[in-house]
Amino acid sequence: MVRKVLPGKPDPLGATWDGSGVNFAIYSELATKVELCLFDKAGSKKESEYLPLTEVLAHVWHGYVPDISPGQLYGYRVHGPYEPENGLRFNPAKLLIDPYAKALCGKVNWEAPVFGYQLGLADADLTLDEGDSAWGMPKCVVVDPAFNWKDDISPRTPWHRTIIYEVHVKGFTALHPDVPSDQRGTYHALASPPMIDYLKSLGVTAIELLPIHDFLDDKYLVDRGLSNYWGYNTVNFFAPTARYSSSGDCGQQVTEFKEMVKALHKAGIEVILDVVYNHTAEGSELGPTLSFRGIDNKTYYRLMPEQPRYYMDYTGTGNSLNTLNRQVLKLIMDSLRYWIIEMHVDGFRFDLASALARELYDVNQLSSFFDIIHQDPVISQAKLIAEPWDLGEGGYQVGNFPHLWAEWNGKYRDTIRRFWRGDDSQVAELAYRVTGSSDLYQADGRRPFASINFITAHDGFTLHDLVTYNQKHNEANGNENKDGVDDNLSWNCGVEGETDDSSIVGLREQQKRNLLATLLLSQGVPMLCGGDEMGRTQNGNNNAYCQDNETSWYNWESNELPQRLLEFTRQLIQFRKYHPNVHRRKFFQGRRIRGSDINDITWLRTDGQQMTDEEWSASWMSVFGMLLVGEACGEVDDKGEPVKDDTLLILFNAHHEPVEFTLPSFNADIGWRVIFNTTVEAVVSEPTVLEQGTPYKMPARSLVIFSQTHMHGQ
Repeated sequence: MVRKVLPGKPDPLGATWDGSGVNFAIYSELATKVELCLFDKAGSKKESEYLPLTEVLAHVWHGYVPDISPGQLYGYRVHGPYEPENGLRFNPAKLLIDPYAKALCGKVNWEAPVFGYQLGLADADLTLDEGDSAWGMPKCVVVDPAFNWKDDISPRTPWHRTIIYEVHVKGFTALHPDVPSDQRGTYHALASPPMIDYLKSLGVTAIELLPIHDFLDDKYLVDRGLSNYWGYNTVNFFAPTARYSSSGDCGQQVTEFKEMVKALHKAGIEVILDVVYNHTAEGSELGPTLSFRGIDNKTYYRLMPEQPRYYMDYTGTGNSLNTLNRQVLKLIMDSLRYWIIEMHVDGFRFDLASALARELYDVNQLSSFFDIIHQDPVISQAKLIAEPWDLGEGGYQVGNFPHLWAEWNGKYRDTIRRFWRGDDSQVAELAYRVTGSSDLYQADGRRPFASINFITAHDGFTLHDLVTYNQKHNEANGNENKDGVDDNLSWNCGVEGETDDSSIVGLREQQKRNLLATLLLSQGVPMLCGGDEMGRTQNGNNNAYCQDNETSWYNWESNELPQRLLEFTRQLIQFRKYHPNVHRRKFFQGRRIRGSDINDITWLRTDGQQMTDEEWSASWMSVFGMLLVGEACGEVDDKGEPVKDDTLLILFNAHHEPVEFTLPSFNADIGWRVIFNTTVEAVVSEPTVLEQGTPYKMPARSLVIFSQTHMHGQ
């Protein structure tokens, strides 16, 4: 039977099933011919049908095919000139993935001729390869979007109450003994009762998933027996990767992902996606032809103006998506809207976001990318987080993203690490960071929650490894330990690596608690790197992007130290939630409270008096106190009435010896009660009440939290 292709519609792009057939639409400005290729089943080496799309409107090739239903596999062959010197790389021998495909079936087989040029020749990319790649390419899947969301509602947790948990779908669940073995490492596993119970007991309000857009395992990794574990190598911006699906890859992954989101929402947990719109998996001019390159290379990629054979690369991956082009901006916006409207996700963390904002060469706060997002009634309501840097000149843009955006605060990470490592002259910088980084975000009207605070993330050492290893140990990655960043130096914790020396182990555990306590007591939005709360180790590997194995997976075996650290973290999170003074909506003003001679925040030296200007910049300062007055916590209740909090005193001592700190005087009949002390693993069970003006011997390298309490009735 020869199918009849009806004219169809140019919108929406992609494959849209209407109950009777499917409308296909794909954008290409410079193609001369587009063929829709249908496949009978997964793994088919050849098409069952070629169907030319003859209707073209505004560069959209489209057609309607009756009697096709969800589950149908398809791809495209796009004809046009192969002129790499002019930026044109059409090659109809290569089966191409629809940029708007909602699911992909199968993986790239690197044995197939997926490169558009002939390998092994001089100036190879200038030579056309006519080998048919269809047998080694994933196939697009027509998807039925219907799903019973019932009463699913986003938790919509306010920014200032948000606590983010950065997690990998597979790594989090791959070894959990209470998850059925056939579901481990999948969306179903993440939504299973044991995992949701864990997240709720921990107290986080949102999970930030490492990339789940369908992505590619690089050939050089596959050749080494490795894979792209993290997933920062996107093939398609609409399809959830099937590698995390326990139910199948012919559209079932879409339903399974929705079920996961629904279950997490029911538990009050938001879902934020780490998205990679700055580049694609096709790489440089020597990369494979999988989708965008063969559909319209000049439209989708930033090419060198004088040498369009080559790609502009702000990402270190070989290419940069061309956000100067309206169609590429539309692709990104359509993708974001799809994940919000159809998949019900709550927000996005944009990888190397500076690359998306480059107008010509410079990062521009007024770029079209920002304008469109701010004007979009759907996307503008989601949580938007930037990784505010890329690898191009001027790419480090911490503090420079516009209103609506929060940012991964790299300055916060670096400052907190330096302070607790014992570096000189960190107090003034630390004060900015723990109070929400007003120097970065206040001038343009943003709030403390513009700062996403973190100590560690997927990229770098885990918390355990940060205080355990003085050097990276990435030998298993196969690059002679040359990959990854030397981001640590000595933590003065004794011997590098694991040890049985109890004093060294004790110091390392204390430093973990110092870092976690600082993170969860700082203004802004804390992001906890998944597994840090249980002492997860990668054995010194600080670039485990290719380690899809027990190096990266969470170890759920119960033992004493991880359990104590986990309980400490849980208690800290509960403390943060209970005390609005450590998650304020607005910056501290340093103003006096009406009827009092005390400011909303006061910085104290060891004698209990306010710090002087000279002390702020003194290289020897490593001990100070931060007094937060409860009457000025800046929070209001549901009726708009001011909320009062306990007055809190937080003491920091990064010195290697104990220091005597005089507790400040604050109102009559008020004393100080120790709530947390990082030299122990939990909330102090029967805390002693200390009088004002009492000298308190603060342990070396410790953080102590006091709360105001009345002296009578002890």
